[in-house]
Amino acid sequence: MIPHASLAPNTRKESADGGILLLYSCQQRADPSRHEYASQLALARKLATLLSYEFGGEFDPARHYAASPYFVPVDTLESLEQAHALGIHGNAHLFGGVVPHPFVATKVITHPLVAADAPAPAGWSHELGKRIADVVLPGYSVFSRDDAMRAATDLLNHGAVRMKKAGGRGGCDQLVIRDQASLESALRSVDEEEWAQSGVVFERNLTQATTHSIGQVQVGTLLATYCGMQTTTRDHRGNEVYGGSHLTVVRGGFDALLELDLNAGTRTAVAQARTYHAAALTAFPGMFASRCNYDVAQGYDDQRQWHSGVLEQSWRIGGASGAEIAALEAFQATPGLDVVRTSTTELYQANPVLPDDAMVYCQQVDPVTGPIVKYARIEAYA
Repeated sequence: MIPHASLAPNTRKESADGGILLLYSCQQRADPSRHEYASQLALARKLATLLSYEFGGEFDPARHYAASPYFVPVDTLESLEQAHALGIHGNAHLFGGVVPHPFVATKVITHPLVAADAPAPAGWSHELGKRIADVVLPGYSVFSRDDAMRAATDLLNHGAVRMKKAGGRGGCDQLVIRDQASLESALRSVDEEEWAQSGVVFERNLTQATTHSIGQVQVGTLLATYCGMQTTTRDHRGNEVYGGSHLTVVRGGFDALLELDLNAGTRTAVAQARTYHAAALTAFPGMFASRCNYDVAQGYDDQRQWHSGVLEQSWRIGGASGAEIAALEAFQATPGLDVVRTSTTELYQANPVLPDDAMVYCQQVDPVTGPIVKYARIEAYA
């Protein structure tokens, strides 16, 4: 179970007495109209309603706020000092998470270094790799081209390897490497600054893979925990990308989730996500998160060996948050309701035919990705 100790006591009032909720951009936006921003604004507005707070739009550092704001950061906050300066000291103060170093918010914490003396950013935890070795896929995180060659060559002895850049989202910035030639080509796609500043992940590539979504959210007095599956879709360039999540959400913690009739694969995924989360909290003291989501892949490698492992973590508002918030709304509206099924769907279409009960929170023509529609649905659990 994700330890309840990680859910900080609520030290802020949750009534409408001057409360204000703000979207917080961790860095300057190049295009404030893109679909991610529109989605985040819409979901932040829903969270404000849940908390009976005023929605104040995006945080303005030049403005004085009469009350301490509740924040919805668009990314994981990358330092404790940054969070504390905003008045964020625990889970009652934000929808998302806070980590002590920037790299902790990325994929690179999922795997160990290729050697104990390999280069790594300040604050790196060697202990974390040991604690989560049994709940992730075989792999390495590297911060130099030489270490990348060493790591990938070792993994290629057992089949195809997936290379992932640290900051990639939704399946982007990934390449499958099958031989030495494709390895050399892949390494050329990473510049020197990327090696040193962000790092790259190499891990066992799986086929016939499915991806579980395991997570937990806390907003005010509402605590919900879920398991589910991701779907993929095609973007306007024909690339396979994130297409949504289908979740089973319970009121309460992981004990309540495990009371449901879950299949063996799902129970394995839940156990692995809980282990990963607890290990991260131990490895990086001071971090906390009110929104936790873990992708757990299950499938076969080239030698037909089955694997299950956490791919990465998300401690920020994300692709599944439309479904998460829909579940919280249902629990708030119906106090006796303890479990629901929710989903979020992303369609790269201009005017798709939508279900009658679709709750659309983004529909626009993005200047980069083209037309896109995002919606959530909720249904009874049977």
